[in-house]
Amino acid sequence: MGGEAGMGLRVRASSLLLSLVLELAVALVSVSAQHKFGINYGQIANDLPDPAQVATLLQSMGVNKVKLYDADPRVLTAFANTGVGFTIAVGNEDLQAMAASPDAARRWVAANVQPYVPATRITCVTVGNEVLSGNDTAAMASLLPAMRAVHAALGDAGLGQPVAVSSAHSVDVLATSFPPSSGAFREDLAGYVRPILDFHAQTGSPFLVNAYPFFSYKASPGPGPGGVSLPYALFQPNPGVRDPGTGLTYDNMLYAQIDAVYAAMQAAGGRADVGVTVSETGWPSRGDDDEPGATAQNAAAYNGNLMRRVAAGQGTPLRPAVPVDVYVFALFNEDLKPGPTSERNYGLLYPDGSPVYALDAGGPGPGGSLNPYYTSMFSSSSSSGSAVGVTFLTEKVVLSLLLQAIVILRRSHSYC
Repeated sequence: MGGEAGMGLRVRASSLLLSLVLELAVALVSVSAQHKFGINYGQIANDLPDPAQVATLLQSMGVNKVKLYDADPRVLTAFANTGVGFTIAVGNEDLQAMAASPDAARRWVAANVQPYVPATRITCVTVGNEVLSGNDTAAMASLLPAMRAVHAALGDAGLGQPVAVSSAHSVDVLATSFPPSSGAFREDLAGYVRPILDFHAQTGSPFLVNAYPFFSYKASPGPGPGGVSLPYALFQPNPGVRDPGTGLTYDNMLYAQIDAVYAAMQAAGGRADVGVTVSETGWPSRGDDDEPGATAQNAAAYNGNLMRRVAAGQGTPLRPAVPVDVYVFALFNEDLKPGPTSERNYGLLYPDGSPVYALDAGGPGPGGSLNPYYTSMFSSSSSSGSAVGVTFLTEKVVLSLLLQAIVILRRSHSYC
């Protein structure tokens, strides 16, 4: 078969295969944690799918909260009328201009928010990322004025819907984080943090923190004095660690870090009325030789166990009645990110939409925490640099995929 008819058939077949891969990704990643966790949608890559395909995928996965690192108009347009709530970002490079001139903030809101609402649900704007843990003192001084300017600009725009304003901070803003009850902000940041906490209390917006137990495990893999045990980092069964200040026991590092932030806020000014949102957390599926624990199996365990707790509405030991609000990092592997190998391998999915590993986040799931069939079938080497690298699957593979999909669907429907 040749000519236009053959080409049309190949296009239709490719489209069908893409749909199949997306459905399989949904079956492997979408379980009972749907609607209760958010996802970071980074785009430092040259092989990602079109935002319209991502919108379809995330809707099918049941993810209704997405965090961007910019205000990409293609993404905001693609998600119109989907009901997905978006957090968009003002870059660090814009802080000084917004702090110096309210007009700069108004122009940013006019260009990046007003054209898309209400069709696209923009629920939060993060102003800067990890500014206080850097060494740019001009950006640090500009952070809160820029946050205030953006908040005022959003109010002046009359959007008809509340949009929170916050800023994401590295957990490194803490001078101490263990035991959690001793949590305290760095003394050199006190002049910045306390007014920011007042801003959050006044506006009802959350304090955002990027927390990665992986980094602590990488720095001090346990067991042993000062070491971090892998089960403690991965939410796996372990004896737990008791906080002598409160008598509370922690069975995982992330919740200890969250409570350390609560304790630090209390110590900084008695701000018990400000909520904490984990704006980034995750675990890499690959790493360099000096990155212990960076494996697909551990990534599946960390993210799956975390999502199960989020789905159950579990709070931390210090705030048991307050469900943890978390954005998993990240949706896709991003091949252009600088740094160690782990930086390019935090994604739940490859750019073609297939899962990096089978994620059991509370449903029956195929093969438990990790299914080697899928991780070998959908390896990163299967991508050819295009948005979707699945056009050369054989009929035998397609049949196998369909059979696996049927098994997955039957298993998923066997639970209420």
